[in-house]
Amino acid sequence: SEATFTGLSSNAVVAIIGKDIRSELRTKEMVASMFVFSVLVLLVFNFTLAIDSDAALEHGPAILWIAFIFAGSLGLNRSFAAERENRSIHGLMLAPVDRSVLYFGKLVSNVLFMLVAEVCLLPLFMVFFNMNLFSELPPSAFLTFLLVMAVGTLGYCAVGTTLAAVAANTTMREVLLPVLLFPVVVPVVIGAAESTRLIFQPDPLSSPWGWIRLLAAFCVVFMVVSWLAFEYVLEE
Repeated sequence: SEATFTGLSSNAVVAIIGKDIRSELRTKEMVASMFVFSVLVLLVFNFTLAIDSDAALEHGPAILWIAFIFAGSLGLNRSFAAERENRSIHGLMLAPVDRSVLYFGKLVSNVLFMLVAEVCLLPLFMVFFNMNLFSELPPSAFLTFLLVMAVGTLGYCAVGTTLAAVAANTTMREVLLPVLLFPVVVPVVIGAAESTRLIFQPDPLSSPWGWIRLLAAFCVVFMVVSWLAFEYVLEE
């Protein structure tokens, strides 16, 4: 029945998420590599730009999202690479559930891992650029910033998960994934960076919520398209 299939699908999504979390807790390779890479990006910008705390409010959103995006691409590369290397992807494809279950399971795992790396990076961002977002931003603005982080990460991983599955079938996946991913996620990056800038530097003539709504719309579009195409992506 439909109810049984829905329950089986939801259980399969939870099982995939649990498998990825247990694997990450054992190896710690995805979150650790994303965190170290994003810290290196912040260090490069910190020493080359040498901006003060006032300029950091202006340039900080772009720097922060560059670190997030570059680190996220590194994590997405490992999302399906480990499955292909261990050939466990064939076992997942043989499971008696819809192929979209694998997409949603991997999507949630990638979002969780990327958010963990981002949360760990925020204190270092504030230290490097002499900012204290807790005191400089009102509580409502800080909560809005966390919402932008969550929605932007979801939109990035929504399309990144599918393209990571495409790149995993090639021998040059480390190079191919950024080439495929970065042009597609330009609307997500622009929406996230612009909304973050308006949160850090409020403008009476503009509101971050317009960019947030645009960002949410792209998230929905990317998730629907990826969900419809993922079954064909997994085929050899």
